[in-house]
Amino acid sequence: QVRLVESGGGFVQAGDSLTLSCAASGLTFSRSSMGWFRQAPGKESTFVAFIYRSGDPTYYADSVKGRFTISRDNDKNTVYLQMNSLKPEDTAVYYCARATSGVPYSVSTYDIWGQGTQVTVSS
Repeated sequence: QVRLVESGGGFVQAGDSLTLSCAASGLTFSRSSMGWFRQAPGKESTFVAFIYRSGDPTYYADSVKGRFTISRDNDKNTVYLQMNSLKPEDTAVYYCARATSGVPYSVSTYDIWGQGTQVTVSS
């Protein structure tokens, strides 16, 4: 069974940091490029970050560039999202997903999704 399981979300204050994890199973993780998306209440899902299967290159949404870092550990079948200097507008459910071919920032590029983890940033 192919699964992606996110963890690490929580309730934090503006300026704090969080690290999200996404554990993969049932797929060849080292051959899978991965992405993070987020969905705020009442809004569409938006691209956050992407990492190629080898770990390079990486891409980020402009809104998180310089604050968030995506990384992966292929030995642990896990992709991470380090989030620093969090802002209230970062509040959303964060999803990891496995990329197929296509542009990294498009939802349609991804075929396997996790269940999401809630991140709430208070001002």
